[in-house]
Amino acid sequence: MTSLLERLRARDTSLWPEGSAASYRLGWLDIPTRMQAEAEALASWAAGIEQSRIVLLGMGGSSLGPEVLRSFAGSDRLVVLDTTDPRTVASVELDDAFFVVSSKSGSTLEVQVLLAHAWSRVPDPSRYAAITDPGTSFHSLASERGFSRIFVNPPDIGGRYSVLSYFGLVPAALLGYDVAELCRRALDTDAQEAVELGVAMAEAAQEGRDKVTIRTAPSASAFGLWVEQLVAESTGKGGRGCIPVPTTEAEEGPDRFLLALHLGDAYDLGAEFYRWQVATAIAGHILGVDPFDEPNVTESKLNTRRVLESLPLSEGDLADPNGVFEWLAATVREGDYVSLQAYLPYGQDDALETLRRRVRDRLGGMAVTVGYGPRFLHSTGQLHKGGPNSVVAVQIVPLAPTAKLEIPNFPYDFATLIAAQAAGDYQSLVEHGRRVLRVGADHLQEVN
Repeated sequence: MTSLLERLRARDTSLWPEGSAASYRLGWLDIPTRMQAEAEALASWAAGIEQSRIVLLGMGGSSLGPEVLRSFAGSDRLVVLDTTDPRTVASVELDDAFFVVSSKSGSTLEVQVLLAHAWSRVPDPSRYAAITDPGTSFHSLASERGFSRIFVNPPDIGGRYSVLSYFGLVPAALLGYDVAELCRRALDTDAQEAVELGVAMAEAAQEGRDKVTIRTAPSASAFGLWVEQLVAESTGKGGRGCIPVPTTEAEEGPDRFLLALHLGDAYDLGAEFYRWQVATAIAGHILGVDPFDEPNVTESKLNTRRVLESLPLSEGDLADPNGVFEWLAATVREGDYVSLQAYLPYGQDDALETLRRRVRDRLGGMAVTVGYGPRFLHSTGQLHKGGPNSVVAVQIVPLAPTAKLEIPNFPYDFATLIAAQAAGDYQSLVEHGRRVLRVGADHLQEVN
């Protein structure tokens, strides 16, 4: 065990398969130290932002960490906008808003269209800050438009490992967190225990207990979103993977690896973020996969682009939502898990969780996960296509556009985009031989 920790700290890339992305993705190991030194400057900058609302435009690793920090802060000041659903996008009040636009690559489609929407309504560069890697097209755009601040993140940190970098700590500072304390808690993490967690998690998966069931208190449920992304996207490839199942209830079964998380206060997030990053990197070593790439996420992005190149969209066949449980009962096998994928407006978290529990209970306690599309395409989507062929997916799409909202300077609107993302991911699942049912429903209560 100790040798694994020593090798990780020494940035020994031979921990992972030859050709892995580790050679340029290990900056997260020392980022808490680097960011601790910038905490005072971040606090001073954040104190100068006078707007009552902060709207973060991001996706995947750029959005889920800030959403956890927002939830634990109990603040409504930060709005994390990481969807292309037109009703949700249109519902966000932009008056008196300051925009944080986050994109590591600078080319994430969702961030581009959300920025186009925001800029068309608030074309004031003094109300924008950018977070991106050096040299990206977005870095150039933010410079040309004169954004009030551009945070250039270290390029050797992947998106899902970036929560303790500018991508997470700029929003944290705007929420009033003591960034130095978050970093101090991260640095105090018991790294040896984290290594042991990663080994145990991966060895359990190899033994058939691959459903990593992470139980939190209801008040800490947002943490499940972040850890689900980290574990799923990092380990779900090559037909292997740990399948994270966030829950607030006790769930057991022969394929479960059970964990209970207890967070004392919001600053414990610093330690938990770092602990899970270490554990997940080590789990990748045990499983023999590269925990720093995401080949099937790129695949889904390309599928979406292909769908958008052949407009208008084909309506396609949608199954009756009243037949979902019957289809699941006839389809699932021992050791499977169900993924409920809702391309619907935000604000239905309770209904999603109710549906998840109903499916779980009807299937005798089977592991069931749930997520909003397109958010999950940048997280658990990698696991669905690249991990074990044990996923049974139910894609839920609206029967009609949830709202009409144009995207300035793009040849399609938000409703067309989210429909293309759902269609593109459906194609990816089918191409990988996954079992998937596509249903049309305007309300989650219609799924039976």
